[in-house]
Amino acid sequence: MNHFLRTGFFALVVRPLMMIVLGTNIRRGELLPEQGPAIIVANHNSHLDVFALMNVLGLKRLRHVRPVAAADYFLTRPARRWFATRIVGIIPIDRKQVRRDDGKHPLEPISEVIEEAGIVLLFPEGTRGEPEQMDAFQTGVAHLARRHPDVPVIPVFMHGLGKALPKGEAILVPFFCDLFVGAAIPAGLGKKEFMQQLSKSMNDLSDELPEPKKISE
Repeated sequence: MNHFLRTGFFALVVRPLMMIVLGTNIRRGELLPEQGPAIIVANHNSHLDVFALMNVLGLKRLRHVRPVAAADYFLTRPARRWFATRIVGIIPIDRKQVRRDDGKHPLEPISEVIEEAGIVLLFPEGTRGEPEQMDAFQTGVAHLARRHPDVPVIPVFMHGLGKALPKGEAILVPFFCDLFVGAAIPAGLGKKEFMQQLSKSMNDLSDELPEPKKISE
């Protein structure tokens, strides 16, 4: 990664976009990790999700933040590949690969970043869903939690960006972004228990959204 270009992009482009054009509100931001290693798990509605999370983590932590993204989408075109790897700093993962050619688990690149004290951003839905709807989470995050039992897994529910820039759209619509940060998932859970706790945490966070005001008759 080019850290100077990366810092400049986030300071001059992403921060004004998220703070001025869209607007960002975060609840319990103090629960975000001050340093790595850590895994932040969030729902996924928009390409802006990555930028919103990286923005609230701030420039001081930016060097250590690595979002997980689909290799089959971001590495197919040279310009997209350069931006994704050099500026955003993605960890490319092949979503269809069960076992890598070198015999290692496909999630091994994520483990390597964690072992280097990185802050990993993970979207367990696997792809961007319908605007403001959560799909079922894939179990890769439970595998990572089991491999790194001392690393906190912090859930973050995001709302608004699915309307600001939904899947398949190229025109940005100003829409306020809300981020709700939850407590770390307890360590030492089995796969099934971990996924149940993660789903419960995300549902509880989503329930914090204010109910739409009804129009008086």
